[in-house]
Amino acid sequence: MAEKTLMKGNEALAEGAVRAGCRFFAGYPITPQNEVPEYMSWRLPQEGGFFIQAESEVAAINMIFGAASTGIRVMTSSSSPGISLKQEGISYCAGADLPIFYANVVRGGPGLGNIAPAQSDYFQSTRGGGHGDYRVFVMAPNSATEMANFPKRCYDVAFKYRVPSMILADGLLGQMMEPVEFDFEPIDPGSIPAPDWALGVATGRNKRVVKSYDLRPGRLEDWNIERQKKFEMIEAEECDWDGEGLEDCELLVSSYGSCSRISKSAVKLARDSGLAVGLLRPITLYPFPKKIFRDMARKVKNILVVEMSLGQYVEDVQLSVEGAVPIHFHGRPGGGIPTAEEIFEIVKKIMRK
Repeated sequence: MAEKTLMKGNEALAEGAVRAGCRFFAGYPITPQNEVPEYMSWRLPQEGGFFIQAESEVAAINMIFGAASTGIRVMTSSSSPGISLKQEGISYCAGADLPIFYANVVRGGPGLGNIAPAQSDYFQSTRGGGHGDYRVFVMAPNSATEMANFPKRCYDVAFKYRVPSMILADGLLGQMMEPVEFDFEPIDPGSIPAPDWALGVATGRNKRVVKSYDLRPGRLEDWNIERQKKFEMIEAEECDWDGEGLEDCELLVSSYGSCSRISKSAVKLARDSGLAVGLLRPITLYPFPKKIFRDMARKVKNILVVEMSLGQYVEDVQLSVEGAVPIHFHGRPGGGIPTAEEIFEIVKKIMRK
């Protein structure tokens, strides 16, 4: 068994990125993700990497664009309003087919909001976030160990398809300390062949250009259609989910991220009371695991969606089941965190009907 280390979720995220080959980080401080750049500021130089505290979030994402153009593994991170500031640059990265990795440790909003955990950035994350027709590969960890191990998957997908990838976490996951176990060996970036599109010092080859614009008539339409095929491949190949009690449940509870940990405790309370309740959580938010929801909709009598917002994730569940089963919703916005007991009470009310 691998050795476990007690770490904050933010620290685990940063260490996971370094072990996955990240050698360039640019960011700007904002609570509750500050441990990520702080950790990177001393950890990356140990591996011969580069850390830059940029003058702004906008500057940071444009530094990421430049570094990613050379084919190395890059990362930035922020929290809610900071991620909003980065959206133009993320769209430029998507438009230039650049594989970047970033993390949003979500805080309560809208506006400056507060520094409490929330899940109110779901729409922004799963629909691309910036301008134009593009998507981002999105993973939703629910533990410090998953914060540590998901960066590798994000880099793998980003470079396989040449898309932006991200981890959608929250202040609870970022600040919580847990024993962390890495499920992969550190990757030596020098062992990874340089991409054939990367910029660099070379002679005897064709000129390489990294850009996100094309003024030739019809060319941008063709580009978007080609990229849509790429997103369809991602939807077919990269979905991931986890569940328990799915074989015999009458009521399905569904949450993602840290909220799924709370829902899991509520499901245990229900099971201990003799109620047939199961739990389904998506690990990838884009691509969304539609098929398992459609399959479960044919088996269960009700679905309860719990999230720390006023109702964003629930819309993907509704779209997936296509009206086949009643969907109930419980949301806590603005940094409110549901308890297992309040979810259990809702479960009992639904199952009494």
